[in-house]
This record gives sequence, structure tokens and C-alpha cells, in this order.
Amino acid sequence: MTHSVAPSPVSTLPNLRDLGGWTTADGATVRSGVLYRSTDFSSLATIDLARFEALGIRTIYDLRSAVERTALPDPDLGGVVDIHLDVLADSGTAIPANLQNYFSDPASVAMATKELSGSKAKELIAGTYRQMITLPSALNAYRALCRGLLGEHESPSLFHCTTGKDRTGWAAAALLTLMGVAKDDVYRDYLLTNERLVPALKPVFDQFGAAGGNPDLLVPVLGVDAHYLDAAFDEVAATYGGIEGYFTDGLGVGPDDQEGLRRLLLDTDPR
Repeated sequence: MTHSVAPSPVSTLPNLRDLGGWTTADGATVRSGVLYRSTDFSSLATIDLARFEALGIRTIYDLRSAVERTALPDPDLGGVVDIHLDVLADSGTAIPANLQNYFSDPASVAMATKELSGSKAKELIAGTYRQMITLPSALNAYRALCRGLLGEHESPSLFHCTTGKDRTGWAAAALLTLMGVAKDDVYRDYLLTNERLVPALKPVFDQFGAAGGNPDLLVPVLGVDAHYLDAAFDEVAATYGGIEGYFTDGLGVGPDDQEGLRRLLLDTDPR
């Protein structure tokens, strides 16, 4: 069963959303107001700061690299704990620290055009999703996220990367799947990035074109594709036998802790 996904409560963070509201196979509902996903905060306007603070976030989990954090640090929010969890530290994948600047530089555009032509972009990103299932740094980061949610840090919580779609997208998909949310709804939440984020990135597409690139090449890079999430779930099945095995054997989050996450994130009262 699906639900109507509310627009972002913070207009300058269009890909910010609550993970709550989805219904599970056994009739429970993912609680609202407990866990949020987002992009980085570089577009957060001062006028929207009060709206963000009204969410009551107590812990932010930043899944970006040290380079990304240095270039665009999280805002200093009073009383909010900021946890750095570098998912791709052990990967050769380099995420541009500032997408707008990167995709407006002619030299970067020329390099991107060469690297992203044909189906290269989709396959490169799908490969990154597979890495996120097995890389030690990814397992450590997602383990720490789960441990934080289980009580090491206060809730409500928010996790984010740069565009809030890949490293963040997998964290959301894994948790919703563990909760028992139907596959179609897990993918619906994941693919919402194409509705929420991609239109907001029009200046990046425009600058890429102005610097000599074909903006269409950026669609698979700045958006999401079901093929990417398929790659992650395929790796989970091949390596761990399923989502519970991934949490138990990959993340060290065993059955008791999985139940702890369900108690945190699920409302089982049918009323």
C-alpha cells in the first residue's frame, strides 16, 4: 500500500523527506518524524533555517567524503550532533565536492563527456552501488548509522550525502526493506529523487551545456535509475542471501538489533 508523499518541509532542500508513512506487509506503518533523508545543506536558505530546526533533528549522519565535507560543511546547529560516516572511503570513486563548480568548468566538462558517453555512466554508478554493499568503509558507515539509531545518538535523525540519492538512497532502501515495506514502495521512495532533485539542479545542467557538454549526459549522474538499486539488491542477494543476512553478516546488526530498529521505526498500532 502506498501513501501520498508530502513535499519537502524545507523548500530550499527539495530532496529532504521523512522516511515515515510507508505501510509494511503486516500492516504496520513506518513512523513519521523519526528519520529523515536529505541532500547536503548548501542550498539551505537562511529564511528556511527555522523550518528545518522545527523538525527537531538531534543527530545528522553525513555519508560524504572528507573532501566533500571540507568544501561544503554541514551547518553548525545548536544541540545537533554531526556524525561523519564516509561510505566510499575505500573506493576509487571520486564524488565532486561542489557539483555546480565541477560541471561548469570546461576541462571538467570535457573529461565528464568522455567518461559518461554511451552507457558508461549507468554502468559506473551501478558498480558503485555494488561496492556500497561490500566495501569495508561502506559496511562500517552503515553499521554506525544503525548503531546510532539504536541508541548511541538521539533521534529524530537525518542522514545525507551530497545529492541525497546514492549513498543516502541505499541507506533508505535498506532500512525500508528491513521494515517490510513492499519493493514497489521502496523503489517509489528511491525514484522520488527524479521528481524532487533533478528539476532543482537545472542550473547545473545549464552550466554544463554552456561549458560545451551535452546536458543529457548528466541525467543518469544527477538522477536515479531503478537499475542502480537493482544492482545493490542483486549484490545483497549474492553476498548475504537477502536483506536480513546483509544486516546480520554485513553490518553486524543481528536479529535482536533488527527488532530494535523495527521498534524505533514502526508503529504497529492499527489505529
